[in-house]
Amino acid sequence: MKTKRNILVAAAFIVCSIMAVWISTSIHGSQKTYEVQPHITIPETRTDAARAIDAYERLMDRYLDLTEKNLFRIGTDIQSVVMRLDSIDDKLTKLSVRISGIEKALGIKQTDIDIKTDTKTEIKSEPQTKPVDKKTSYSSEG
Repeated sequence: MKTKRNILVAAAFIVCSIMAVWISTSIHGSQKTYEVQPHITIPETRTDAARAIDAYERLMDRYLDLTEKNLFRIGTDIQSVVMRLDSIDDKLTKLSVRISGIEKALGIKQTDIDIKTDTKTEIKSEPQTKPVDKKTSYSSEG
């Protein structure tokens, strides 16, 4: 029985020793290793055709923007030209009314002959008669 007791004491001593070693290592802890998995993404490789298509699309966008700006500028210019032509038309109408008044006052016969720029045809108009007792000279002498 003494041998059983010695074996039992020895087994208890070994179990206690193993537990002491196991507890001491768990207290100090072991060096932990971490696994790092970087998430690096590599851009997809594009073909030359895809890059050419993208460049063409950017070029067309720029061209459309430029065309839109130029059309807006042309529209603004046309509006200013129309306003200027309307102003000229009004001034010509006023000038025509004044000339009609002057012709009536001087007794000049009005003709409705169209003036043509063709050099082969000559414009024939009736001779104007001088008004009676009115000066026709516009010089500063008299």
